[in-house]
Amino acid sequence: MAMKKLILLTSAAFLAASPASAQRSTGRSAVTPPNLPQVAADVSEQNLRAIIQRLVSFGTRHTLSSQTDPRRGIGASLRWTEEEFRRYSRTCGGCLAIATPSDVVTGRRVPTPTKVTNVLAIQRGTVDPNRVVIISGHIDSRVSDVMDFTKDAPGANDDASGTAAAMEAARVLSKHRFPYTIVYAALSGEEQGLLGGKILADYAKAQGWEVLANLNNDIIGNSCGSDGLCDAGHVRVFSEGPRWQGREDLAARQRSLGGENDAPSRNLSRYLDELADEVGLGLDVRQIWRNDRFGRGGDHTELLNAGYPAIRFSVAVENYNWQHQDLRVENGVEYGDTIDKVDFPYLTKVVKLNVAALAALASAPPPPAPTVVGAVSTDTKLTWQPVRGAEAYVVRWRRTDAPNWEDSLRVPSDPLTVTSATFRDPRRNQVKTEREVTLPGIRVDDYIFGVSSVSASGFESPVASAVPGGAFAPYTPPPPPAQ
Repeated sequence: MAMKKLILLTSAAFLAASPASAQRSTGRSAVTPPNLPQVAADVSEQNLRAIIQRLVSFGTRHTLSSQTDPRRGIGASLRWTEEEFRRYSRTCGGCLAIATPSDVVTGRRVPTPTKVTNVLAIQRGTVDPNRVVIISGHIDSRVSDVMDFTKDAPGANDDASGTAAAMEAARVLSKHRFPYTIVYAALSGEEQGLLGGKILADYAKAQGWEVLANLNNDIIGNSCGSDGLCDAGHVRVFSEGPRWQGREDLAARQRSLGGENDAPSRNLSRYLDELADEVGLGLDVRQIWRNDRFGRGGDHTELLNAGYPAIRFSVAVENYNWQHQDLRVENGVEYGDTIDKVDFPYLTKVVKLNVAALAALASAPPPPAPTVVGAVSTDTKLTWQPVRGAEAYVVRWRRTDAPNWEDSLRVPSDPLTVTSATFRDPRRNQVKTEREVTLPGIRVDDYIFGVSSVSASGFESPVASAVPGGAFAPYTPPPPPAQ
């Protein structure tokens, strides 16, 4: 049976919509619940300092360093991190499940077969534990020679700061319960080729997780660059534009329908930018529209390769004298990634933003997967499948040259704005119920459109753009046309 064609809003009905339903907006429609700032306020600068001090004390955390020495090397640091996660779990009555996925790796920077291990603490959701948000940082460190595993490599900022973010988030958020699962991850092997990121992506796939977001934190603890420029008021969020996974199949359709600036990760970046303003930490997100720093990479890339939305948090300005360097002083210049170079008040703000984002994402329904039509028409129509747990939706649009969402229409379960059409999909023999909304006088050629989900408690998801590859799920090619 063909789907019934429905026009949901006439021009008069659209104009008669209440101001709360159709309003120009530069931010997310749902007001940030007051508990987000309260939860973020629990992040402790003292705890972050203690975690980094302990990680630095292992001398080196190089991936090729000792896995058996009780005091020095990658093995000792992983065991301590695992025990800390277990300690947090005991405090919350066993709410964290600990996993240590690993793989034996050989490669250009791993000359002999080496076991590479991640440590994960998994806080399972109370409603749908299969829906997952992840915070990660890499625990391994290095010096000037990436193959030198004997010299001291304190790695205070790169990346004990990111590992501390994941650990402190686990301590804070394990005191609360969320509808969806949060995973706190300390990853190994980043400096040897994003090995821990690949292990994490493979583990997520094996678990069948629906990963909404990976917040990867890598170098988040200093505020002054090697040229003397300081910026403690911003944090950079790196995000890819066209999604990498499925790119060959998507390319032709994106050329016609758009999507160059609307991958799920790009919309996650926009979400974090608005959230930072709402929570009010004195920290603004500077969106960097590329996957990572110029010619460089981080563990989130492996999550992107697997089709999961992922971004990278990093400092506003990097100090290249304090990363990937042997400890030394030359011509009065100090080199090396030592703890005295960490700006702990700045780091605390970045971790607070992570904690607020995790709490919001783990409380919001998943974004829908909207589609849009409107060619050769003065109106635009969006359709999407209802999302379990969504009390309402927000339709958003912006001009194609606008960086962020400009206009929005809140769409409750109201027959004036949403109609359900039940039909049978002959290709899959499934009964579906779709939502539709028509925007009269809004021409599809001139705008990008998207839809977010809102929970009964006011938590809103990121926006999923109605473009090829815009859905917050690993990309699967469309089924062939029905015969």
